[in-house]
Amino acid sequence: MSDGSSLTNHLLVAMPSLADPEFSQTVTLVCEHSLERGALGIVINKPLSMTLSEVFQQMNIDSADPLIGGRAVLRGGPVHRDRGFVVHRNGGRWDSSHTVSSAVQVTTSRDVLAAMARGEGPPDAFIALGYAGWEVGQLEREMRDNAWISLPLDEEILFQMPFEDRWHAVWRQLGVDIGRMSHIAGHA
Repeated sequence: MSDGSSLTNHLLVAMPSLADPEFSQTVTLVCEHSLERGALGIVINKPLSMTLSEVFQQMNIDSADPLIGGRAVLRGGPVHRDRGFVVHRNGGRWDSSHTVSSAVQVTTSRDVLAAMARGEGPPDAFIALGYAGWEVGQLEREMRDNAWISLPLDEEILFQMPFEDRWHAVWRQLGVDIGRMSHIAGHA
């Protein structure tokens, strides 16, 4: 992000040297980013031991489809871990959705979960609990300090790839052998 443009609809990828246990080896979908408001993202590669059926139970939503109920729930970030975010392809009318791009929405309302439980939810959807937030200028500083790289969103990584494979896959896609990368960063 050298020109001050928005990183909305980008993947934020933790550098190997990022040791913070909340963000080590994470891939984050940047849902909002502006120089005036900071950034909000959802980590898309850290499954919890919780399944979607447990979320349905906690919310008193009946689900008859064990395949949907067996889906993993992700740790979306350290902020508001009790709040669910459904990341999905655009489409459908939900009570509370945020459009990330022409292809991706994030919905926080109960109606999308109820639709998913009935097998009528959005295609290619997953749920994350919590989000990552950066104050104004914080993400830019962290990027200058070589904590992150960013790249435009790849829908295949977001919706098709197994969660646990995403961090390594991004590096492979960039042509980087992560095992050979130095964990010491510098500035030219």
